[in-house]
Amino acid sequence: MDRAAIGWINGFLGMLIFSGSLPATRAAVADFDPVFLTVARASMALQHITAAHSMVFIGLLPLATAIFAVLRGGERPKPAFWLFSSIGSALVMGFALAQGFAAAPSGDLLMLAAIIVCGLGYAEGARLSRRLGGWQVISWALVISLPVMLAIALYAWPKNWGGIGEPAWIGLVYVSVFSMLVGFVFWYRGLALGGIAAVGQLQLLQPFFGLVLSAFLLQEQVSPLMIIVTMGIVACVAGAKRFAS
Repeated sequence: MDRAAIGWINGFLGMLIFSGSLPATRAAVADFDPVFLTVARASMALQHITAAHSMVFIGLLPLATAIFAVLRGGERPKPAFWLFSSIGSALVMGFALAQGFAAAPSGDLLMLAAIIVCGLGYAEGARLSRRLGGWQVISWALVISLPVMLAIALYAWPKNWGGIGEPAWIGLVYVSVFSMLVGFVFWYRGLALGGIAAVGQLQLLQPFFGLVLSAFLLQEQVSPLMIIVTMGIVACVAGAKRFAS
């Protein structure tokens, strides 16, 4: 099996693990302070919007990752690649506007900021993984960030642990272990072997798996519009993948 195939397999496994991140975060912020959960590994945006709504924003991640792949990774996707990625991004933004962007601007803006930061982080992590390895990169990242994260976690420490329900605990464990560590081991290896811009397009599939999880685990309503948008985004991954290099 060649490097590209191994990269796509690892990237797909990482994407599957990340698909559970937002539903798990949504469950956790029900009982945990968002600041505490943020330093434990999450996004404060999930305090303001549903996991199903935020999941479609993940469709912006491939475009953000590809941009930083060019700026930081030296990759040069073909013009058609940008067309498909832009169509996917346009579908995401169209969905957000149709849902009423002004209804929860803080949540939507926080999600957009998270997408930009994640795109940069993925590109930088993939560059380092080519030299150090996927698990080494994410492990060092956690070690370096530990002092700051620990201090903030102690500051936002929950006052009443007894009031935290089981779903919130499960969500905390998932985002702390799988989203923060295990998923990145596969994801960084996939990006390093298969190409940042190319394998990054697998993120377009993440909304589909995330919407399913949100419906079954959190009983959140998945509207027909969400399904249509997600199908359109999934269709874009094939074209973007073909012209990624």
